[in-house]
Amino acid sequence: MKIQEIIAGQKTFFKTHKTKNIKFRKMYLEKLKELIIQNEELLYRAIESDFGKSRFDTFTTEISFVLKDIDYYLKNLKTLSKPKKVSTNLANQIGKSKIHQEPLGCILVIGAWNYPYQLSLSPLVAALAAGNCCILKPSEIAGNTMNVMSKIINENFPSEYIYVYKGGIDETTDLLRLKFDKIFFTGSTKVGKIIYKAAAEHLTPVTLELGGKSPAIVTKDANLEVAAKRIVWGKFLNAGQTCVAPDYLLVEESVQEQFLEMLRKYIKEFKYEPNSDQYTRIINQKNFQRLIQLINKEKIYFGGNYNEENFYIEPTILTAVNWEDNVMQEEIFGPILPVISFTNFNQILLSITDLEKPLAAYLFTDNLEEKEAFTQKLSFGGGCINDVVMHLSNDNLPFGGVGNSGIGNYHGRYGFETFSHQKSILEKVTWGEPNIKYPPYSDKKLSWIKKLL
Repeated sequence: MKIQEIIAGQKTFFKTHKTKNIKFRKMYLEKLKELIIQNEELLYRAIESDFGKSRFDTFTTEISFVLKDIDYYLKNLKTLSKPKKVSTNLANQIGKSKIHQEPLGCILVIGAWNYPYQLSLSPLVAALAAGNCCILKPSEIAGNTMNVMSKIINENFPSEYIYVYKGGIDETTDLLRLKFDKIFFTGSTKVGKIIYKAAAEHLTPVTLELGGKSPAIVTKDANLEVAAKRIVWGKFLNAGQTCVAPDYLLVEESVQEQFLEMLRKYIKEFKYEPNSDQYTRIINQKNFQRLIQLINKEKIYFGGNYNEENFYIEPTILTAVNWEDNVMQEEIFGPILPVISFTNFNQILLSITDLEKPLAAYLFTDNLEEKEAFTQKLSFGGGCINDVVMHLSNDNLPFGGVGNSGIGNYHGRYGFETFSHQKSILEKVTWGEPNIKYPPYSDKKLSWIKKLL
């Protein structure tokens, strides 16, 4: 069956209003949860084949996220779907006002390769919870995970409700020529612009989860030991192939040498070695070659070794880095951590604001003034104070970018709202209405109108 026919089938099915039924949504969310659990071993093997990701990392950073999302919506779906009463202004009395959460229709979700299960299935789950039909296009770069998601979903769900469409750039281009009611994309800013342009042809709303150079700042007032441990974990998780990983490090000059030694200690302690279960390889040759070109051998403080045969790049710290270096011109998306020292905290904040707004930002300090300045002066999608990455694990926080790092957000109720239209309904009684708004007008009526409005 051609993809155009499947999309047409989804649009027809959506018009039956079956997906708006809460029991229907819960039934299929529960079914998806059961299938993920039943096929857990298959999911592990596929992602290990793609880029050597361990069972531990796959569960904690991928499968657990999806299962947690499903459980959240199973628990909260009735409340999320319930019309919300809001106050009615004086001009519309006697009346009542409500906001209804209306599903949008046929959704296109385009996933990313770096967390292929989480970044494909979590938005899918939110779209289904909101009452939509969905076409899922996983990334072809992680081909084995694409195939396993296709197998699990296409063999167990009706195509007029959910369908996984496999393929590469050509297939994605074909999809973008078609009209959807919403497009959700996770990936690079470069491709995000292509998605946005294609969506504009149909006036299709989009959510773009992109990236950028996310800074981590460490001041002399930080708990350096905790900062080093958490930054090493967050930066080299998934071999740095994480959209919210600290992209570069800004360290106050007076503590830099001490802090660098702590970073070295934790990289060794965490055993980020070739063929280790603690570490992931780079996804493919193209990304491997791009990354090794960013390693300036003259600026290596630690690491710098790599093995092209298995796409392994050792966790690498670069020092004496300046803003003009190649490694500072693009999002790294790999296990290379450039370090820039600073002496003036407020000045370094200004330097960050000269760049595009990042997806995340992190600050390590116990100084209240620094915390306040970081929160108020920097614009970024989301972040942490005294931690990295973990903000996206909280369902109560929206996850998304700003400016070049993205449009819109999701997770928890924010995901439900992303795939819904907030429809306003004002209902009024049919008795007791004054004639003040109707002609013929007069100065007396205008006087009353001014008081009312």
